[in-house]
Amino acid sequence: MNANAISSSGGRALAVVSSLAVLLALGACGKQGEERTVGQQVDSAVAKTEQAAKDMTKDAKSVAQDAKVAAKETAAAVAEKLDDASITASVSASLAKDPELSAIKIDVDTKDGVVNLYGPAPTMSARERATVIAKGVKGVNAVNNQLTIKAG
Repeated sequence: MNANAISSSGGRALAVVSSLAVLLALGACGKQGEERTVGQQVDSAVAKTEQAAKDMTKDAKSVAQDAKVAAKETAAAVAEKLDDASITASVSASLAKDPELSAIKIDVDTKDGVVNLYGPAPTMSARERATVIAKGVKGVNAVNNQLTIKAG
């Protein structure tokens, strides 16, 4: 037997097996004891496909809604960080304008509108004035003054 004859008979066997698989699959689509036409089986498959498409549409809408909520939350978090950075910059600029405080390095940190002041202060009155200055900046909710009075 030559190679073409083996290949040809293998191809026919594959076609027969494939045809049997299709017939078995179509037979399995129906319930036992119930005879359905090919048209009914196709209609059932179409209905299932349409339902799956509707379910996918609902899922896609849900995912889109979740993404929209996440985007809003992210935007709010970014805006909050920008607000804190803006508050920090404003407090630092205001402290730099004060004649007694401008010559010293005061570290300003802001989180959720709460300003933290770190570093030295020349006098107790300058330390207290730093709190007043920081509280006067728009967006400041509270001030945690950790300034220490320089000895000397």
